[in-house]
Amino acid sequence: MGMIVMADKNYIDLKSEIWDTGRCAACGACVAVCPADAIYFETGGNTTHPLNSGYCKEVNDGVQCGSCYKVCPRAYPSSTEVIGDHIDILSARADISVPRKQSGGAVTAILSNALEEGMIDAVVTVVEDPWTLRPSSSVITSSDVLVHNAGSRYNWWVPLVSSLKEAVITRKYTKIAVVGVPCVVQAVSRMRTSNFDLLRPFKQNIRLVIGLFCTETFDYEKLVQDKLITQRDIHPLDIIHFDVKGQLEITMKNGGNIKIPLSEVEDCVRPGCNICTDLTALDADLSAGSIGSSKGHTTLIVRNSVGKEFIENAVSNKKLTLENDVDLELIQKLSTKKLQRMPDV
Repeated sequence: MGMIVMADKNYIDLKSEIWDTGRCAACGACVAVCPADAIYFETGGNTTHPLNSGYCKEVNDGVQCGSCYKVCPRAYPSSTEVIGDHIDILSARADISVPRKQSGGAVTAILSNALEEGMIDAVVTVVEDPWTLRPSSSVITSSDVLVHNAGSRYNWWVPLVSSLKEAVITRKYTKIAVVGVPCVVQAVSRMRTSNFDLLRPFKQNIRLVIGLFCTETFDYEKLVQDKLITQRDIHPLDIIHFDVKGQLEITMKNGGNIKIPLSEVEDCVRPGCNICTDLTALDADLSAGSIGSSKGHTTLIVRNSVGKEFIENAVSNKKLTLENDVDLELIQKLSTKKLQRMPDV
């Protein structure tokens, strides 16, 4: 056989290049795909990056792996596209009741319809504890539960890992939708385009990826505990939802709207966000956010035929209403601003 196979990069490279340099997005893709369950997040600790138990199939046993490095969104050059590939850009709102919707409830309507129609069998997303707003990743398989959990704070950082692994490997769902911020979408895109055997279950069973517009994400403890509860006496139970549009906007249950300049909360931003240049989740099937649409509507960037099919099905079942009224200039402006984070090469 005499042929020398160049070893792929493994977790040691990931640690030295990404974790130890402050580049980690903390998306948790490496945790999800590690076949040895050797990469993990320390709960409640300083979670700027995952940890490793000290074992690695490749390093310790010489078994070819490197799954963790292969899916890391920070291990590859950033995109320089402003809006990216798309078929259509629309404004939409849910035609079903979504009590705690973030903008127009469109993402919930699309996913709820897809679950009911059998187009997907599970949604991996972020939900939160209504008392504390503490986020966690979850596998949702029922339309009712999905609608009940709508409006989750997608601007909280939470790794989608445990749930992605649970859905794909443990519970073996075969038609999974993943909803996440751009770094998560980049990681899932790497899973879907890889030919590596150990990533095949992810590649085969993720059917739909919805990316959420994101300028940056906040560390829950620092923002809620320190800035809101301690400094401002704002309590989670009094909040309906958060939005980041050039400033942090908090919609209160009493009808009030509190605006906090981003400069006051920049120390709560996840450190890995500082090098991210992707506002609109370029690698998704469908991207969604409030930027560019009027209040009560969601902007949808339909990136490919998969995304289009899910939207059309929701519309035909009267779950979703579409309009063409999108302020594209605003999306381009904010995308261009985020691209300015591009490190000098």
